[in-house]
Amino acid sequence: MHLRGKTAIVTGSNSGIGLGIARELARAGADVVLNSFTDREEDHALAQEIADAHGVSARYIAADLSDAAAARGLVERAGRCDILVNNAGIQHVAPIDDFPAEKWDAIIAINLSSAFHTTAAALPMMRAAGWGRVINIASAHGLTASPYKSAYVAAKHGIVGFSKVTALETAREPITCNAVCPGYVLTPLVEAQIPDQMKAHGMDRETVIREVMLERQPSKEFATTEQLGGTCVFLCSDAAAQITGTTISVDGGWTAL
Repeated sequence: MHLRGKTAIVTGSNSGIGLGIARELARAGADVVLNSFTDREEDHALAQEIADAHGVSARYIAADLSDAAAARGLVERAGRCDILVNNAGIQHVAPIDDFPAEKWDAIIAINLSSAFHTTAAALPMMRAAGWGRVINIASAHGLTASPYKSAYVAAKHGIVGFSKVTALETAREPITCNAVCPGYVLTPLVEAQIPDQMKAHGMDRETVIREVMLERQPSKEFATTEQLGGTCVFLCSDAAAQITGTTISVDGGWTAL
């Protein structure tokens, strides 16, 4: 419970990786702010579930992170930010010459620019508190590339570079910034794709996971949201106080190839 008294904002956290990270931070004692662009009863219920499970304060704040003012407003409405996890992201796959300009703009806005705006709003709070952690969820695609993912790869490479700049600007302070680079993670969205992949390739579940979905992941195992959350908890610990401006891959060896 070493994060007791800290407040963590996790963007894009009403499902998947973000929700897994928020849960692990709460398990370690942090108060958490969940976020996405929706404002449903179930979003707020998730926050209450986390609060009840871990004895922390948890709330949900809706904000459309494609809008700069809304991204900064999320942090301002939270009122405190000791730990900022920039996780929100979207994806679109198409060849460059067919890639819709509006999709490019949306991916860059949500996957990259929002991290700039939330970080700019959070750093003064961290400085006032005398401690802070910025954790940017990049991707294996922040270190390598795949065809047809031009906007996503550009944004995730940008997140890695932005993390380094943030680390350098805070290097003389008790604030760190790092990028976590997951490979394929077993989220509800990925789980829902497995039956369609089985049908399309005429394979059983294990074969389609190993040979199709995890073709580039040497471990042939998905990372889990709990593992991503545990990595973030570690980066918030005293043991990680001198880890800043770097990337931590959670990709089953993908980027070792």
